Amino acid sequence: MEEKKITLATIKSFIRKNKEHLHIDCKSSFDGMVDCVMPCKGHGFEKATMVDKGHAHNLGIDGAWFVGQSRDSFSNVVSDDYEGFYISNCCGSFSIAIPKIQKNAV
Repeated sequence: MEEKKITLATIKSFIRKNKEHLHIDCKSSFDGMVDCVMPCKGHGFEKATMVDKGHAHNLGIDGAWFVGQSRDSFSNVVSDDYEGFYISNCCGSFSIAIPKIQKNAV
């Protein structure tokens, strides 16, 4: 069976439906001090902080950044504990996911 193509609309729907249970794992982000993308010093998935005045490029999630205009790359993330999406672009990369326990409880 062929998988559906992941689009920005897919990601927006996932965020909207799972806002209270979202976790983020920053892999890399743009660092203006060295003018390039550098690895994050993250500790794996952490509870995502939602911001009230969300910027169009972060979709209301602190630490997320979407470039838009088809310049983001999306793929599925599935681990023993989390399920969600991996996002990569010229400004960095990160995963947004929900714990599998939350998915099973819904």
